[in-house]
Parts: sequence; structure tokens; C-alpha cells
Amino acid sequence: MKLKPDVRSINFKTFVYFVLFAGTLMLLLWALQVLFLNNFYGIMKSSQTKTVASELQHSYLHKDQENFFLDISNLSRSYDLNIYVITYSGGLPILVYTTPGDDIRDDYSTAIQSLYGQIREDGIGSAELDQTSGTMPKKMFAYASVLNQAGCGDDYEDAVVLYVFSPLRPVTSTVKIMTTILIYVTIISLILACILSLYLSTRITRPIRKITRSAERLAHGEYGVVFKGGHYTEINNLADTLNSASIGLEKSDLMQKDLIANVSHDLRTPLTMIRSYAEMIRDISGENPEKRDQHLQVIIDESDRLNNLVEDLLTVSRLQSGKLSLEQEEFSLTDTVSAIVSTYDIMADQGYRFTVDCPLDFIVYGDRDKIRQVVTNLMTNAIKFCGNDRLISVSLKKRGRAVRFSVEDHGPGIAAEDLDHIWERYYRSSSNMVRSAEGSGLGLSIVKEILTLHKASFGADSTLGQGSTFWFEMDIVRAEKLTEEDNPNG
Repeated sequence: MKLKPDVRSINFKTFVYFVLFAGTLMLLLWALQVLFLNNFYGIMKSSQTKTVASELQHSYLHKDQENFFLDISNLSRSYDLNIYVITYSGGLPILVYTTPGDDIRDDYSTAIQSLYGQIREDGIGSAELDQTSGTMPKKMFAYASVLNQAGCGDDYEDAVVLYVFSPLRPVTSTVKIMTTILIYVTIISLILACILSLYLSTRITRPIRKITRSAERLAHGEYGVVFKGGHYTEINNLADTLNSASIGLEKSDLMQKDLIANVSHDLRTPLTMIRSYAEMIRDISGENPEKRDQHLQVIIDESDRLNNLVEDLLTVSRLQSGKLSLEQEEFSLTDTVSAIVSTYDIMADQGYRFTVDCPLDFIVYGDRDKIRQVVTNLMTNAIKFCGNDRLISVSLKKRGRAVRFSVEDHGPGIAAEDLDHIWERYYRSSSNMVRSAEGSGLGLSIVKEILTLHKASFGADSTLGQGSTFWFEMDIVRAEKLTEEDNPNG
């Protein structure tokens, strides 16, 4: 069976790009070293000759004759040049200096005459000839520069002229040698490029393949899977992100299962009660008005409890999905709290005591009904766990530009490790407090969602065995002094 490579994979593309890059470098090297070597060689020799001429002109102007001739000798040996200095008197040449051991050849003499004629004709103080000129020896470049240009006149009849001849060595044999070398270099480079590209592509894709396999396990519900990175920061960051997502999904799945279990339990209890008492009415108390009314009242109470549970679930769902909008307005938080606390006065017969500390009438901006639900839920929670003294303390205090509502009980308290989790649905704290049969277990979750929508800060402070204080803060629009009639302390 013939295996077809995945042309869109990182492995394949890394291999192809790396080989193409190496091949492009080899082609460029071939072009520069073989095809254009002659041109580059001629250009570089021309530039080198002119640079030497410029240095000698500077030496002529700023050094004595002995040092000037010494510079000529050194540069001619260093760069393999033939250098002549000729002074002209009325246009007649007088040889002043030649490279040691060098006489002016006939073909050089012709080139010197041609260069001097070009200088006088162009009037620019310099001239050059290459091997394309009919007066130049083959494989040679010549350059002439007037050393005393500032004082020799426009016709250059009294000029001191520097002549520099640079031989152009044949490069054909060099090109052949380099071609042979480049063949070996190209083969070796492409083999190394293939090996290195395979290694790098494998090194990059191996951790990605591992992450992919782990992700497939996660997709099938294996939340304990661990994503491992590799040798690259980006892949490590991806692995860390997926590990966080795995933990979050596992937590969400556990919460979902816990929610279903708790809701099922809370639904089963009232439904069982309703069915049981309905059967009792049918079989036992149907003809007894007093017992029948008692049994019907139980059915009504359980139906109300069931209705409240469903209502709380819908409220949480709407709040978390963002489908429940706020109808915000300015209202008195003091009046709202006072009205809610007064509804619990009926519980005084059961030994409950309520205190309210509110020195000012605090006007805030928010959804009055939603904040009323927040206060009610916090009050209900405090009543559930108020302790033996059955004392609940409510206060409204100014804190900077905000007002803090707090409700305090003296119940069993909450462990420090549980404080961050009490706002979760159906959370069971480590203190093993049993949720009241009358509650839905969603009260604090609803409080959290409503206060989050209001962008209000909230929290809880608690000490085991001493009680808890739940609070939230809202920005004050204005604060007014209370009259004696309105003062909830009065």
C-alpha cells in the first residue's frame, strides 16, 4: 500500500520549506561564485586600484618624497601592482619613479600615452583603461591620477601623474575548481538540510501529536488527562491552557452532576409528599373534613416549595445566560431594607430578634426588585443559621463613596477554606452544615449573580463557632438624614 504524505501537515511543510531554503542558498552561491565571478573580480580589482591611487595622492600631498616612494613600494607589493610616477614639463614626460625592478614595457607606454591624452582631453584629473581598450594589454586594468592637480593648470602640461597597472589574473581555472567544490558542497548541504528538517519537523510535531491524542481523550470525558508540552514556549502555553480547560471541564461536569442530583432530590421530596397525601385523602381522610384540610394544606405547601425551587432554578439560569435585564432606578436602600426586616417581626413569637443600625437614608442606583431579592436571601440565610441566641443584626454603613449592607448571625460559622465556595450552587461546606429542607440551595448563588450584574462588591466574613457576616456594597447617589419616624432604630 502506497502511503500518501499529508501535504498540509506541519511535518511535511517544515521539511519542504527547509529544503527549498537550502536549495535557494545553493543556487545563489552558484550564481555569485561561478556565473558572475569574472565580473565581480574585475569590479573589485578596479575599486582596489582606485583606492590605492587615492592613498598615494594623499601621501604625495602630506609626506616627503622618501616616505612617498616608500608607500608606493609597500602598496605595489601588497596588491601586486605596477606603479609609475611621471612628471611632465611642457607636455614632455620625465619618469620620476617606478616599482622596484620594473621597467616600462612598450604596451604600458602606449597605455600611459593614452591615459595622459585622456586626462588632458577630459580635464578631470583622472582616467582609466580596461582590457576592452585597444591600447591596453590584455588582462590588465590601468588607472591614472594627477597628483598636483591644484597647481598644474587646466592643460595639465606640467602635471605629476601617477599610473597604476593592476593585472587581471585568469579565473577560468579558479571557476572550474570552485565548480567542483560547489558540487560537493551542494550535495552535502542538501543532505544535511533534509536530515535537519526531518529532525526539526519531528521535534515540533511530536508534542503537538501528543496534545492531540490527549485532547481526544478529553473529548471522550476523560477529564484527568494531563497535557504535556515540549521544547517550545508556545506549545507549553498551549498545554497549560488545555490543562486549565481540562480542570475547568472536570469541575463543571462534577457541578452539573451534583446539581442534577440535588435538584432531583429536592424535586423528589415534595412530589413524594404530594403523592402520599393525595393518596391519604383518597383512601383515608376523604370523608373527614378536618384531616382532609390538613392533608390538602400539606399538598399546597409542598407545591409552593416545588414552585419556589423551579423559580430559583429559572432565575439562576436567566442571570447566568444574561437574558435577565436590570430595570435600574434611584431608590432608597434604607427603606427597602427596613421594609424587608419588618416582614420578619412575626417571628418574634418564636424567639427571633432583629436589630437594624442605619443612621442615614441611602439613595442608590439599581434594580429595586433584584436588590430586594438579595436582601431577602441574605436574611433568610442568616435566620437558618442564626444560632441559639436567634439574634440577627442588620446594618447600613457609609464606606467612602459606597454604602455597605451587612447581616450578621451568631451561628456555627463557616470554615476559611469554604468561604470562596459558598456562592456556588448546592455547595456543601466542610463544616457539614445540613441545608434546610425549606431552602432550594440556590439563594447565595442568586445573590452572587444579581450583585455581579450590578457590578457591586460582596463577600462574607466568618469565624467557626462565632457566626458569619454577609455583606455587599453599592455606590451612593446621595445620603439624607433620617427623620425620627423613618429611623429604623427608633
